[in-house]
Amino acid sequence: MSEILYPSIEPDQQGYLDVGDGHRLYWEASGNPDGAPIVFLHGGPGSGSNPWQRRLFNPEKFRIILFDQRGAGKSTPHAGLEFNTTPHLIEDIERLRQFFGFEKWHICGGSWGSTLGLAYAHAYPDRVRSLVLYGIFLCRPQELEDHFGHGAASRIFADAYERFLSALPPDKRATPIEGYADIFSSSDTAHVHQAVEEWTRWEKQVSALVVTDEKLAEEIKNPDFVLAHSRLENHYFMNGGFINGDQLIAELGTRIGDKTVHLVQGRYDLVCPFKTAWDVHKALPNSRLHILSTAGHTAKEPETTKRLIEILDQL
Repeated sequence: MSEILYPSIEPDQQGYLDVGDGHRLYWEASGNPDGAPIVFLHGGPGSGSNPWQRRLFNPEKFRIILFDQRGAGKSTPHAGLEFNTTPHLIEDIERLRQFFGFEKWHICGGSWGSTLGLAYAHAYPDRVRSLVLYGIFLCRPQELEDHFGHGAASRIFADAYERFLSALPPDKRATPIEGYADIFSSSDTAHVHQAVEEWTRWEKQVSALVVTDEKLAEEIKNPDFVLAHSRLENHYFMNGGFINGDQLIAELGTRIGDKTVHLVQGRYDLVCPFKTAWDVHKALPNSRLHILSTAGHTAKEPETTKRLIEILDQL
């Protein structure tokens, strides 16, 4: 993948933005100070930003803004659930735009970042120049069932799914999101530690066409990442993402039908299956749906990385 990406760069500005409710967001800016502003919305919820994400963008063309959403990455309080909902995150993005003084900006993101990108564009269409989204996700009940329940992922990865369920008592295995929520809120520290790791392990195992044991171990070796990723995802998914995905789809044409929208979707994405990308594309007839025939979920798969960079270069 490294030969596809732009060379590594470091941020020339970084800091924290106080967004109220006791939350402070870590942000960073890199690339051309006079370039077209673009913000990257990370996945999860709770995954946090990552230095490799800067390398998706031509640093001579873009002013690249990365930030960690509430409770994620370097933002504080770490893994904080209070005052942490989708409406809060939408307003945080808008505060960040105002902080930088951009009139409009491009939006890029994937997985949960695609949810947030569409929700922000719906709320603030006049502030969006374009959307480049991958792994399209709207947190609808069937999408959550496909990933965490007895859907395609559980059948294709039956061995991994059995391990995922093994952290739960038998009476909670039919509703694993609820079962994990019970554990995450318990005082049994050892059980919580096991559960946060198993939650993240399950998602990472099904996120690409090929996930080696070495790569999986690398993905879950950071306890801070695992804690924020698992607890924040569970918090959001217990609450349906604090969003009505069907209503959002129904209103997209009216709100952002005139925008440039690119949807990049791996055919074999088991985290965010293809159906949602198809539904969003149909709601936005002028959007461009890029169907990747040899990709799963993660943007780190070569076909996905290559297509994203091609699109971004052409904006």
